Amino acid sequence: MKLILLGAPGAGKGTQAEVICEHLNIPAISTGNIIREALKKGTEMGLKAKSYMESGALVPDEVVIGIIKERLAQDDCKNGFILDGFPRTVPQAQALDEMGVVIDKVIDIEVPDEKIEQRLSGRRVCENCGASYHTLYKPSNTEGLCDKCGGRTVIRKDDQPETVRDRLKTYHEQTEPLKEYYAKTGKLVIVEGQEEVAETTKLTLAAVEG
Repeated sequence: MKLILLGAPGAGKGTQAEVICEHLNIPAISTGNIIREALKKGTEMGLKAKSYMESGALVPDEVVIGIIKERLAQDDCKNGFILDGFPRTVPQAQALDEMGVVIDKVIDIEVPDEKIEQRLSGRRVCENCGASYHTLYKPSNTEGLCDKCGGRTVIRKDDQPETVRDRLKTYHEQTEPLKEYYAKTGKLVIVEGQEEVAETTKLTLAAVEG
């Protein structure tokens, strides 16, 4: 089965991708991971991406698409895959279609913006050992200090409220139009994200199998 996983940053796509990957025994392909892998292996597209990244520029669509194409040609994708983080825009989705990749389903994990802001801006990470906490869902015993090593817990730059709002704005402007794009093909399935990850997982697996 060939799947695309959509959802705003902080909607919990990564966790759902892992579950589906295990359930169907197909690879979960995250754009960030495969770009890093292509850089490490020094593939033609990886080297192109490197030149953009070193100059601080965004990796253009044609390079990202080239890297995706290289990855989808590998043996472990023969029985299917899950794309997480690609396509991000309608032109990328069109490029995927032009590559002849036939997607079976597009699963969209829906979580309201205010919930995402609460989830992300409440995250804390120990700057010493990397242990993670959440001010609401998993607070440390002593506020600001790690239970494991006593190090200071901090909010990551990515989780700062203003950064989260910027990321959500970008998502709504650039990625959300994909919902309409795939709805027209009849392949879009919406999963309402729940408070409990396990509940979201149940709904996601039902959407995959339904």
